[in-house]
Amino acid sequence: MTRHARNSTAGSVYTYHEKKKDQSQSGYGTTAARLGKDSVRNFDCCCLSLQPCQDPVITKEGYLFDKVVILQYVITKKKEVGRQLKAYEEQKKTEEKELATLAEAEKSDKVKSFVKQETNITSKPSTSKSSSEPSISNMAPGKESNVPSFWIPSKTPQAKPSAINKPVQNGT
Repeated sequence: MTRHARNSTAGSVYTYHEKKKDQSQSGYGTTAARLGKDSVRNFDCCCLSLQPCQDPVITKEGYLFDKVVILQYVITKKKEVGRQLKAYEEQKKTEEKELATLAEAEKSDKVKSFVKQETNITSKPSTSKSSSEPSISNMAPGKESNVPSFWIPSKTPQAKPSAINKPVQNGT
């Protein structure tokens, strides 16, 4: 262990011997390890394909590209954006259809409730109080279809697919 146990770098004095000992233990900061030839790109190679350039193009910053590789990359990205845009448009259409069906269902529910209210209007007063009072039991006539159970498939929440964002069409 180095001087001062775990706080070896906390002091103002960090000796050469301590630094060398830490480097040998961690393996960091040594000059013994060098980059291999496969780690370094050759000077005449494209930055995208890492192959020697046939038709070189250079940027203002000094990056070297092959013109054919750039065109292939642009075409590939254009196709990818096209696919994403098609998926986005399909998602929008399905959302519009869902909204339309929900609006239609809401409208039909309003019509049904209105018709039900209109049929309940009677010209004769009701004599029995038990039939006019609503029942709170789940087993009352007409309420067996509204069983509150999470495990019934028609009552479970629906999993919706994640939303797709509109892709950017001009550049990255």
